[in-house]
Amino acid sequence: MPARQLTILSGKGGTGKTTVAASFFALADGAIASDCDVDAPNLHLLLDPRRLSESPFSGASLARIDPDNCTQCGICEENCPFGAITGETVNPLLCEGCGVCELVCQEGAATLEPEVTGHTYVSDTRYGTLVHALLIPGSEATGRLVTETKQRAHDIAVQKGLDLLLVDGSPGIGCPVIASVAGSDLVLAVTEPTLSGLWGLERIHGVARHFDVPIATCINKADINPDIAGEIREYAKGSGVDILGEIPFDEEVNTATQEGEVLVEGRNGPAARAVRSLWERTAEALVAVVDTQER
Repeated sequence: MPARQLTILSGKGGTGKTTVAASFFALADGAIASDCDVDAPNLHLLLDPRRLSESPFSGASLARIDPDNCTQCGICEENCPFGAITGETVNPLLCEGCGVCELVCQEGAATLEPEVTGHTYVSDTRYGTLVHALLIPGSEATGRLVTETKQRAHDIAVQKGLDLLLVDGSPGIGCPVIASVAGSDLVLAVTEPTLSGLWGLERIHGVARHFDVPIATCINKADINPDIAGEIREYAKGSGVDILGEIPFDEEVNTATQEGEVLVEGRNGPAARAVRSLWERTAEALVAVVDTQER
């Protein structure tokens, strides 16, 4: 049976998304986690993982010129649309892997070869398996790396008989977020009572709605700005987005983060209690969504 997928997102950075994701992983029973913020992964910082495997990821191709076959005719240099070729040398910072050089070369000297642009990792944590990845800075194909990371996590979940895949997505609404949303049974958007937090929620809601994926939300640090928190509640009510919980501002959150610990580990302050309640309501919402889909 395929694992259910809960994807935790935020329309902007700094809302506490990873704090919630790590806590959910600690509270869930029979789950696997996947950190799909491949540009700047940080879920592992709270889970002290023991790496089990590492695999290279190739998300692009670069031109290579074989000097033994090259006749210095200059046709590849003349036709390269990015000016990446000088003689027998290819500038990797300019090459886009378009393949024009390979097409025009009559000697077979110019070829495209896969370029390693990131790595995926499978790690063991005190709460279960974590699949995470890191894109080499400046590299492309972020969405493809997210998809590969999720697929590896899903395959492990099936092998181990785990029924929940927790996806910690990246902030924003770009390609990695779209790849994270794909296949989700439910999206939980973590927002905060600021204008940018409200705007981020609206953006994530738009993405989920476009892909016809159910979405709910929670308001982190809900008590720091009651007026904007009220606007978020009004938006959620008018848009049919359930608010599954509100987390108060709590210094324990910063303390846990600084100590590299998951919030709900051995803590029972206001934020930790709110996150536990949020998990219970989110788990119930996920079951309800899956039951509806199976009918």
